[in-house]
Amino acid sequence: MSDTVSKANIRFQRTVLIIGTVVLGLKFFSWYLTHSNAILTDALESIINVVAGAFALWSLVIASRPKDTDHPYGHGKVEFLSSGLEGAFIALAGVYMAGKAVYNFFYPIEVHSLDIGIAITAFTGIVNYILGFYLNKKGEKSNSHAMMAEGKHLQSDAWSSAGLLAGLFLIFLTKIIWLDNVVAILLGIYIFYIGYKLIRTSLAGIMDEADVHLIEELIAIMNENRRSNWVDIHNLRVIKYGSKLHVDCHITLPWFLNLRESHDEAEKLDKLINTQKQGDIEFFIHTDPCIPTSCKICQKNDCTVRQFAVEHKIEWKLENVLSNKKHGS
Repeated sequence: MSDTVSKANIRFQRTVLIIGTVVLGLKFFSWYLTHSNAILTDALESIINVVAGAFALWSLVIASRPKDTDHPYGHGKVEFLSSGLEGAFIALAGVYMAGKAVYNFFYPIEVHSLDIGIAITAFTGIVNYILGFYLNKKGEKSNSHAMMAEGKHLQSDAWSSAGLLAGLFLIFLTKIIWLDNVVAILLGIYIFYIGYKLIRTSLAGIMDEADVHLIEELIAIMNENRRSNWVDIHNLRVIKYGSKLHVDCHITLPWFLNLRESHDEAEKLDKLINTQKQGDIEFFIHTDPCIPTSCKICQKNDCTVRQFAVEHKIEWKLENVLSNKKHGS
């Protein structure tokens, strides 16, 4: 991610944090007027929004720092920590929301002024959805996991607000107060599930779990732009460092290419991926010489030292590109 993009993301996240704080105040004002458990659950999640937003802002500042001797791959991993903590906060809020609603089945609280609560909840839900939409888009564009996590969180908050509105409107029409607790429990379960998914995603990034979708994207790019000198690509691995990607692989080239020619082919592969795939990608490429059995799948028509006729073309797929083995051997 360039310095310009990093600074723009930090400014945008700072704005989101300020708006989130205002939304938090409005939600607690709504709860103060109504004493609705369902509205309280929505307000409590907004506390998590603000705390998580502040942590996301901090992580973006840390992640924007350049590589140094202590962090040769940069500081991007902190974004996974940010999204993981955000997920944990959300999950805990969901448990608390559901627990308080169960408690109030036995010790009910009078609910009133629902019309004002409905109006404020609708407004804050719309604001959160718009913020979440733009955060998610900016996060995807810059491959920022902290921004994508915050965006998904705000959008999930907006959807829970929509469910809350439906429940409040039903209570307003029927005057059945215990429905308030039912809505709060359902929202608590939903919010817990959102938190769990964020924790799962962050752990996958910290543990360098293979992103199959991303790897398939890279393979598709290489298949579509395949050069005749590229006999095969194998031992492909992708590691995420926040918005940055570290990719390494082995490429099999004709054995008779000199060092400069081999380097040029590796450079072409590097340039291809960085041009076609948006983001900050560091590519480490190891070149391997072809072997006699490579002739059977080699697509280089002008090879003068071929030992075997071409038998078939191997389509590059997950199973052969991830394997640490030359194709055809």
